[in-house]
Amino acid sequence: MIACLGRIVHDSDAESKLDDDVSTIFNSLNLQGSIENGDVSGIASKDFGGLYSVKPLYLIRPSGAEDISRVVKAAAGTPHLTVAARGNGHSINGQAMADGGYVIDMRSTGENHFKLLTVNGSPCIDVSGGALWEDVLRRCVSRFGLAPRSWTDYLSLTVGGTLSNAGVSGQAFRYGPQTSNVTELEVVTGKGDITVCSETRNPELFFGALGGLGQFGIITRARVKLQPAPDMVRWIRVVYAEFEEFTRDAEFLVSQKEDESFDYVEGFVFCNNDDPVNGWPSLQLNPDQEFNPAHLPQTAGPVLYCLELAFHYRNSDQPSTVDMVTFFKKNFDLTVNNHLRRILR
Repeated sequence: MIACLGRIVHDSDAESKLDDDVSTIFNSLNLQGSIENGDVSGIASKDFGGLYSVKPLYLIRPSGAEDISRVVKAAAGTPHLTVAARGNGHSINGQAMADGGYVIDMRSTGENHFKLLTVNGSPCIDVSGGALWEDVLRRCVSRFGLAPRSWTDYLSLTVGGTLSNAGVSGQAFRYGPQTSNVTELEVVTGKGDITVCSETRNPELFFGALGGLGQFGIITRARVKLQPAPDMVRWIRVVYAEFEEFTRDAEFLVSQKEDESFDYVEGFVFCNNDDPVNGWPSLQLNPDQEFNPAHLPQTAGPVLYCLELAFHYRNSDQPSTVDMVTFFKKNFDLTVNNHLRRILR
């Protein structure tokens, strides 16, 4: 006969032990923020890609860079303990997860930095790495009448998250991606050091962190270039059935001079069917007008192409400038196809 000695752990006992573990880790790290067990919150085990789901030991909501530094230093001194910074969870392939490690929820730091500055005569804004771009844009416009020169087409992403990738939208053809519109970063390195970097100060870290997929440090603050926000925008969407026409017009539009083109040019593909997520219903033209597939040619294939365009206006512009778009005077008729030309008249 084999004797087995053991202890029956009731749910209340298990929960008590988890609470004790969280309290012990919290006290040892001396955090100003908060910490909870990885089993308690589901957000730390998921991301937008949906391909992987792993549970961390703890989800940490830091109060600032000092908390993040303490967590990274603790992990660096512990074999096989990993750390992942999580913005708004739009990573893929589990990049924002830490199997059996620490996940840092950067959104808790979103309000830490928001300061307008002038750098070399141009406006910039210091913002937190955990701030959402939609909040940065709204606050810049409402408070200062300014806006970032480049942002992403989806704004519910964190500053640090997109700067760790590239940050591309319809303004990138003119100003470059978001990574090209930053003058300074504050980064927590893999050793837990809080380091300020720029093109001239710690440049290797600066250019490594920008677009480095989080492998060179965690961005806790960014200094972003601004420009005057428009007072009014003309927004246009043009649908194509032929890929060659779509790419020809897109290449033409992004190759024009600044005062002879749109301020925003972006293209995308959608399905030629009634799927509510990826088909015709997803292509909103305006609140009162839905896409009408009856206008499509018989030769249209399984996918369609769309150019999304915007032209910015100021209150100081003459009414004729707003009512009649007059750019592309010389080359427009020769280069752009007829249905796009009709829209711009």
